[in-house]
Amino acid sequence: MNLFGLAGKVALVTGGNGGIGLGMAKGLAAAGASVVIAGRNAAKAKAALAELGPKAAFVAVEIAKPEACQAMVRETVERFGRLDILVNNAGVNDRKRPELYSPQEWHAIIEPNLSGAFFAAQAAYPAMKKAGRGKIINIGSMMSIFGASFAAPYAASKGGLTQLTKALATAWATDNIQVNAILPGWIDTDLTAQARKQVEGLNERVLARTPAGRWGKPGDFAGIAVFLASAASDFITGAAIPVDGGYSSQG
Repeated sequence: MNLFGLAGKVALVTGGNGGIGLGMAKGLAAAGASVVIAGRNAAKAKAALAELGPKAAFVAVEIAKPEACQAMVRETVERFGRLDILVNNAGVNDRKRPELYSPQEWHAIIEPNLSGAFFAAQAAYPAMKKAGRGKIINIGSMMSIFGASFAAPYAASKGGLTQLTKALATAWATDNIQVNAILPGWIDTDLTAQARKQVEGLNERVLARTPAGRWGKPGDFAGIAVFLASAASDFITGAAIPVDGGYSSQG
């Protein structure tokens, strides 16, 4: 038995057309899965599909809308016949002090990051229950653990996502659906490149605190994605696993 093999499995990765999402999608594809990447940017997805190979497809989605999540799952199942793995990776951020966010800006972060993950999981549940098994991987953040003066709604969404992971894991364990979270540390992506421009001294502070001595790379998430998507993790559910070069291990 190949504990880490994903041949014959179908994975759906929201926000899978770049950054951490694409890093995970590449890992899942290399392990044998057919991979659907879902997002808003079709041009960016086209470039990602070229890297993922012939068993990959793109589905457009507005992740904060329940009906769009239902359509995303329906299109995936219609195209590939099943859904085994859902990676809730889509997310946004906007950095400023908490007193400066408008209600609209608050909801613009909370809805895709937290509500979108919930709606996508709800949409995926019937297909996984019917199959008798499933894997849901939610992408949290170091902000699920730590506070930051410049990321109040983002931290709230990612903290909520960790608790949502535990709730879904508890509810769906008897359906043989494992739900776990990955908590990325500081990863070199387009999103954090903007953060380094906005937050003075961020790069130096991250390097000083990270025992590995570097920022993470999207490819660092290929292995953990395969592990949590495969039979190797069948008795792991409700966990939140930091992937951060040791950042969260420091007091």
